[in-house]
Order: sequence, then structure tokens, then C-alpha cells
Amino acid sequence: MTVPMRAELTQACETLATRDSALARAFAEVGLPVWRTTTASYDALARIVVYQLISTKAADAIWGRVAETLSEITAQAVLEHDPDRLLACGLSRPKLQHLQAIATAVQTGQLDFAVLRAMPIAAAREQLLAVRGIGPWTADTFLMNALGHLDAFPHGDVGLLEAHRLLIGADERLTASAFSKTAEQWRPYRGVAAHLLYSWLHLYREQTPKM
Repeated sequence: MTVPMRAELTQACETLATRDSALARAFAEVGLPVWRTTTASYDALARIVVYQLISTKAADAIWGRVAETLSEITAQAVLEHDPDRLLACGLSRPKLQHLQAIATAVQTGQLDFAVLRAMPIAAAREQLLAVRGIGPWTADTFLMNALGHLDAFPHGDVGLLEAHRLLIGADERLTASAFSKTAEQWRPYRGVAAHLLYSWLHLYREQTPKM
């Protein structure tokens, strides 16, 4: 895993705070965000796929059952295991097919994590997107959390959209397209902006009484 240095994060957050009042508020309230880290591995990519577009609670349950079934979540294990048993863990058939396609890419060498780590962000993103089963959100989340790219940005992430809405006091979230345009002013620290928004939303939910 690659974690940005504290000095890098500090400089990035201070720069972002001068460019965007919403991020300035987030930085003032949460300080330096804790970077979401994971390993650059098949396991990490598979987890991102499983957690996409479903609630965290549901994803936790499914991922737990997959981990229990496989013992070790590797490309080889997914390809060799009975697909019906993996479906019984709660995986949808399309997600299982994505996991199998990514596993095949890892096994054949099409997807090499050591090579990805050495690539510039644009080339690494292109390499990820060339693999069936890896879409833009998955690629950007992996680039941000597993490879530590400060400008990787998961466009359209619902958590980020909601955090931004709350910070600016809007009634409705921006569209994914409008949000991406807003994020242009955060370059080359869009990944840091994402972590500020994630951290602020977590704090907001902790402090807001549940109805």
C-alpha cells in the first residue's frame, strides 16, 4: 500500500482550503483526513467490486461470507471455486462474473500490480479500465486507496456527493457531471479532497442524532 506523507497531505489540504469554501470548512472541522489504505492486490480490487452500489451493511455481510468460503481471497481461489457456492454468499451473477474476469486478468498477467505501482496515474487508470469488470469508479477508488495517488477521484461517488451537498447547504446533490466539473478546481489533489469529504461526512453522521 502507498500512503501519502503527512507533509504532503498538509500542503494539499491547505491548498484546497484556499480554493473551495466547502473544503475549507471540512478541513477546519476534521483536520488532516486519515487516508483509506489497502494493498495493491486482487483481494483489494475484489472488495471494491463487491461494495459497489449496495449498502455497507449488505456488502460487509457478503464479503464476510466470501472470505469464509474461500479462506483466502485470491484470483486463483475465485477461478477454482464452485461458482454456485460463491453466488450463495450473496454475490449477484454480474458481480461474480466481474470477479472472475479480473481474476483471469491477474492470472494471465494482463493485470500486474507491480507494474501498476510504477505507472503514472493516467496510464495505470487506462490499464485498469482495459480489464472487463473494472469500471471508472472501481479504477479510481483503487488508484486512490491502494496506490495512493493524490489526484485519483471516484467521480459520482454518492458519499462524496452527499458530503458536498451538506457542506454547501444545498437541497439537492449535484449531478455527477456537475460534481466532476466542480472537482476540476481541486487538481492535483482531488483524492485528498475526496478524503476530506469522506472524513467530514463520517464526523457529521456521528454527531447527527438518528431519527
